[in-house]
Amino acid sequence: MGSFDIVVIPGDGIGPEVTTEGVRMLEAVSEKFGHEFTLDEHPAGGGLIDAEGIAIRPETLERASQANAVLFGAVGLPKFDNDPGALIRPEQAVLGLRRELGLWANIRPVKAIASLTAASPLKPEIIDGVDMVIIRELTGGLYFGEPRERRIDKNGLREGVNTMYYREDEVARIAHLGFQLARERTGRITSVDKANVLVVSQLWREIVDEVAALYPDVELDHVIVDAMTMHLIKRPRDFDVVITSNMFGDILTDEASVLTGSMGLLPSASLGTMSENGTGLGLYEPIHGTAPDITGQGIANPLAMLLSVALLLRHSCGLGEEADIVERAIELTIDKGHRTIDLSDNEKKYLSTEQMTDKVLEEFKNLNV
Repeated sequence: MGSFDIVVIPGDGIGPEVTTEGVRMLEAVSEKFGHEFTLDEHPAGGGLIDAEGIAIRPETLERASQANAVLFGAVGLPKFDNDPGALIRPEQAVLGLRRELGLWANIRPVKAIASLTAASPLKPEIIDGVDMVIIRELTGGLYFGEPRERRIDKNGLREGVNTMYYREDEVARIAHLGFQLARERTGRITSVDKANVLVVSQLWREIVDEVAALYPDVELDHVIVDAMTMHLIKRPRDFDVVITSNMFGDILTDEASVLTGSMGLLPSASLGTMSENGTGLGLYEPIHGTAPDITGQGIANPLAMLLSVALLLRHSCGLGEEADIVERAIELTIDKGHRTIDLSDNEKKYLSTEQMTDKVLEEFKNLNV
């Protein structure tokens, strides 16, 4: 029996709706296995900006740093999207957590489920068997490099500046993580960059090659990012472990999410340096965003959040068996034909957010330990 301290940040849009279901999943794990989860909820995102003028409270960052894990919904509101010049933005909440907690690697598994191939926009023969993990560097690159500013040039014209910057140690730790994971899987890794144009990508490739020499049993392939966007659509089964920079990873993982049929199916784990037993503080969130078009309708797909809970159990709590059973329960639920609206081929026949979780919990409770 274990005891774990979890900070819960529901956020904006459908974030609170799916986070509620994630908490239900943790409660079910507690009941089935006897673990204790202390859940401490904090506000963040656009709603907090409206209320207090900040995206995340300093005390929330401090509290999260002392926890075992952070379960995160989503942040963002349409009015901020329509005001690109806003100095305070909801996204600063999650960026701040990644930076302050030292969460430098984002892991996003992309696995096709046979019974859902019809939901994918691609042909079944392309999707069948897709099983990859994309590792995105999370605290460097274009999103954090300095200088980053708006300014006026000598002719009075407005300028915007962002800096794509990496140090060799930042690249090396992502590479090591990727090679270690590749060893546990099929022994193949793909590094994605833009080395034909960007100096920073040339450094990235150089460091990855140096790390590769320490893993002679792993097959390395370098792919330019624009080619990778095409390969993900034409031959996604060819990839297993993929490592890439912050911005490229942001784009590629959203593209990859569509392979499975819905962004509502993809979880993510943001991790830092792990302990010797392979666990550590992490932030876990679905990648679907706040989905303002369906907020409050009770139809959001909770599965990405439930799968994020499975990642939380595995990487921050060391509860691999429990995580496996959560994932198995989700797969059984899908195999039995239960669908939320984003996965249904019948616009009049689908389950609500809560009802879909109910089905998963039924399967979870019936699975043998």
